[in-house]
Amino acid sequence: MKLALAEPKYLKDSISIISELVNEARMKITSDCIEIIAMDPANVAMVAFKLLSSAFVEYDIEKPTELGINLSNLKQILKRAGSNETMIIETAENRLKITLDGNTKRTFLIPLIDLEEKEQKVPELKFTAKIKTSSSTLSSSIEDADIVAESVTFAVEPQRFIISAEGDLSKAQVEIKASESTKIELKGEAVKARYSIEYLKKMMTASKLCENVSISMSNDYPLKLEYAETDKLMIAFILAPRIEND
Repeated sequence: MKLALAEPKYLKDSISIISELVNEARMKITSDCIEIIAMDPANVAMVAFKLLSSAFVEYDIEKPTELGINLSNLKQILKRAGSNETMIIETAENRLKITLDGNTKRTFLIPLIDLEEKEQKVPELKFTAKIKTSSSTLSSSIEDADIVAESVTFAVEPQRFIISAEGDLSKAQVEIKASESTKIELKGEAVKARYSIEYLKKMMTASKLCENVSISMSNDYPLKLEYAETDKLMIAFILAPRIEND
């Protein structure tokens, strides 16, 4: 196996984001992509990540491979990658070998680990509301909500998406109207659900990778955030709702 990536940020930033939710993960390498599907230890959030083979300048694998990786260790190495370096990924003697080739050539080896938990699968979810907006708009709205509370309510109506949070005395509300930059699809009546701001803040760091985000939800139902860069990558998150009486 030999994979060469001319834009290391796609893997570097993605692993940094994923490692905020999970410490260890199974990395599947197929003819199409590098894929990680993992659940956080509290079973509140799931991440599904694909880095497509078309993002690489060299993508040579003999057969599909699964690697158990400590993401914290991997993140520390990937942080060393400069934007003008080519990242080469190989396996060597039950270790992952990462070479950073630029003005200098640096090589790192990290051990592969055995993962006992069963393979994760993305659940099939049916959503009644979908919003597509800029990543920065969503991030800014959650930062506003974070000032006053630990959870945020998303409400979707035919022509507007409302993000609100309420503390003991304070309240914040952001109204995002349907426009050229914000598309709203709603099947049936308006929907509303509440989610953890702590988790959302970790997920929204994916905005550094993609300009737009798709938000899918239903009444008191898991939330799906999906960030995608055509021919490069996809990173999606599923977050369990916080029920009103918790």
